[in-house]
Amino acid sequence: MASGNAIRGSRVGAGPMGEAERGESAPRLRISFWCSNGHETQPSFASDAQVPDTWDCPRCGFPAGQDPDNPPAPPRTEPYKTHLAYVRERRSDADGEAILAEALAKLRGEI
Repeated sequence: MASGNAIRGSRVGAGPMGEAERGESAPRLRISFWCSNGHETQPSFASDAQVPDTWDCPRCGFPAGQDPDNPPAPPRTEPYKTHLAYVRERRSDADGEAILAEALAKLRGEI
């Protein structure tokens, strides 16, 4: 026995889709971009659109440019720094000793 679903086997938007229903598509350009790993990607742009200088490579995520012999350099990623590493960049060991001595003197009631 059928389940009573009258549109079984079809999906939303199914039907005769053609140029007559959608209208004519805009003229497109396919532009090649190369990343530093040698991957090529060819996104399509509208013929009247401004083409960007770089495009993200879908395979590795590096920036890609239009010159295959001179692709953009991959971004330099800095390693994760802890709070203590940032403090050590701002203060010398002598500054740290002075601050510690002042804090200990406050705790002991000497100041």
